[in-house]
Amino acid sequence: MTLTRTRVPDTRVRRLSTTLYCYLFLDDLVLLYPVYVLLFSDTGLTVGQISGLFVLWSVTAVLLEVPSGAWADTVSRRLLLCLAPLLTGACFALWVLVPSWWAFALGFVLWGAAGALGSGALEALVYTELDRLGAAGRYARTMGRARTAGVLGVLASLGLAGPVLAVGGWPAVGAASVLAGVLAAAVATRFPEYRPAAPADGSSTVPVPGPPDGAEAEVGWWASLRTGLAEARADRRVRAAVLLVPAVTALWGILDEYTPLLARDTGVPTSTVPLLLLPVWLGMTVGGLLAPTAERLSTRGYAALLALAAVALAGGAVVRHPGGFVLLGVAFCALQLATVLADARLQARITGPGRATVTSLAGMGTDLAMIVAYGGYALVAATGGHAMAFAAAAGPYLLVAAALLVSGRSGAVPPPRPSVEVVS
Repeated sequence: MTLTRTRVPDTRVRRLSTTLYCYLFLDDLVLLYPVYVLLFSDTGLTVGQISGLFVLWSVTAVLLEVPSGAWADTVSRRLLLCLAPLLTGACFALWVLVPSWWAFALGFVLWGAAGALGSGALEALVYTELDRLGAAGRYARTMGRARTAGVLGVLASLGLAGPVLAVGGWPAVGAASVLAGVLAAAVATRFPEYRPAAPADGSSTVPVPGPPDGAEAEVGWWASLRTGLAEARADRRVRAAVLLVPAVTALWGILDEYTPLLARDTGVPTSTVPLLLLPVWLGMTVGGLLAPTAERLSTRGYAALLALAAVALAGGAVVRHPGGFVLLGVAFCALQLATVLADARLQARITGPGRATVTSLAGMGTDLAMIVAYGGYALVAATGGHAMAFAAAAGPYLLVAAALLVSGRSGAVPPPRPSVEVVS
């Protein structure tokens, strides 16, 4: 069968993509990323206390995730994307100015709130704009590259964190992290935003310019929340896609927080830890770039991807050697790819106006699963060390892969959409 080719204005797609890539690059250009868990440890916190902070981070996100998603369906999503990096910047400033458990805790509340503001709003804005331009089929490609841009920001942080820390100490690393947040907020003001109007008679909608920043939309917050929840509850395919996101994302989402401690357990000096993490982040980079190629993976192929990630994750951890981080890079590559595909599947299945709300439901599920994962990690690490905790995390991915094969459901990604031709 011949696929219909849709002609899309190049300049508008390019503007959206460029803004998105710059935003996520700056949002992740945080020099504290590869070393902040070491700051916690150097301040005297135990693994249990550090895990407790991560749980607080996740609890904050859980409480705010869905309400903020409904807010993103009601007011300007662009405004929320501007506010989010400013909150994370405030978090980092607090950590380096008054390092203590209470400062770390308050910082994680700010960071959790920032994550909730951006979660759902970003995906909904990008998908809605691409769909308006007739380029919704490019979503997985665009988001895969966008996640790669974020990973490149982290890679830059890995290369810069050590030298900046050696020269200027924690204040210099903190100042650079705050600056990145301010720049990300400035870039967010360049996002285009069009929102579908919701006629009172319930007829089909047409894209119209989004509400001004901070303005109230025609549909209230509560109505938006109910609409999104109703779609997730009534549509089995949407519900399955919502559940797949946390099943794939939660565990590896917490593991990257502990990779510095796993690296230091191999015996390398602290100044070398950021460099040892390079294979992990390079793997994430490749995983995002592979999204267009892997879009049409069947259920069996997607399950095999998760199984590969599980084997590489366990193998890389148990060798307890710096060389094991190459295998960890393979695992994180596969998990990054699986996450992008799960998100693409979800976005393709949402048809109602509560796109950010439904996306935030998946985010809330991820945060809830992460809370359990943090507790489990702390328990295993306290008795068997970080290597054992990483290896144990491979088990759930094997279970998810087996469940996908047994379920016999549709593929892990949506059916192929019409191809898109971008023209000048």
